[in-house]
Amino acid sequence: MSKVPTGWYPKRSEVYWLRLDKNRPALIISNDALNRHALDVCVVPITSVHHGRFALRVAIGAEDGGLARNSWAKCDQVTTLDKQDVVYPPLGRVSPATLRRIEEGIRLALDLS
Repeated sequence: MSKVPTGWYPKRSEVYWLRLDKNRPALIISNDALNRHALDVCVVPITSVHHGRFALRVAIGAEDGGLARNSWAKCDQVTTLDKQDVVYPPLGRVSPATLRRIEEGIRLALDLS
């Protein structure tokens, strides 16, 4: 774990390890204005286990977002976590195309138009 620089905050589209029951990767989806000032962030968990029956899991290719292997964003499990659970530094940032696919998955999961 690296020393966190002064003024750091997680940014939208960045992938981080989260300190939970075990370290798990997640994508930051809350906007940067909230991320800078709030005590928590909105995230989409990421898994390396593919379940074909879950249509709301969006594929993230290996190395997109700094991930070591092919993974899937769990768009049906959007959650909010304390920023203290976010492990600095970020693994990387997903591509704009991947972020758009994940946003669409979230819209479908939450029935947003």
